[in-house]
Amino acid sequence: MILPIIAYGDPSLKKPSREVERDYPDLDGLIQNMYETMYQAKGVGLAAPQIGLNLRLFIVDGAPFADEEGDEPDPRAKGIESFKQVFINPKIIDEFGEPWSFQEGCLSIPKIRENVSRKESVVLSYYNERWEHQEETFNGYAARIIQHEYDHIEGILFTDLLNPLKKKLIQKRLKLISEGQVSTEYKLKFYPLKR
Repeated sequence: MILPIIAYGDPSLKKPSREVERDYPDLDGLIQNMYETMYQAKGVGLAAPQIGLNLRLFIVDGAPFADEEGDEPDPRAKGIESFKQVFINPKIIDEFGEPWSFQEGCLSIPKIRENVSRKESVVLSYYNERWEHQEETFNGYAARIIQHEYDHIEGILFTDLLNPLKKKLIQKRLKLISEGQVSTEYKLKFYPLKR
């Protein structure tokens, strides 16, 4: 089932999420719905807060990044075409490597893309969809997608990481999104405005 994506301006996007309980009802169904929603919106990652659930859960599929690669493959994209995973109750253990800047976007903040600097590698502790504990190091684009989605479950949006000048330059566009004045090919859910 395709779910509406929570748009910028909803306070729920700014709240840290709670852990997923092992007996969470129909977790498999939720994960399937998240993938359907993400694919329909043409995203590479989706966190539970973006569909209105305050849970430490996100999914990724880096295949669209592989499709965007130009003539010269970027070494940071190695393996991204097969990077499809579920992350339950993830915790970042370490971030390391040279920071690099890349234009990020977000399904909750449509039509805005800005350069965000992130470390090149991340070590993550998490459970997969079979509730098997994993500790893994991710690099390049995979690390970036994870860091972006992890921020969502911490109540952080990529726009929070921009310098003050960049934030000021996009303020009007953010306000329009929060007011529901944006069109997308996927369904957005807007926070009720106080009139």
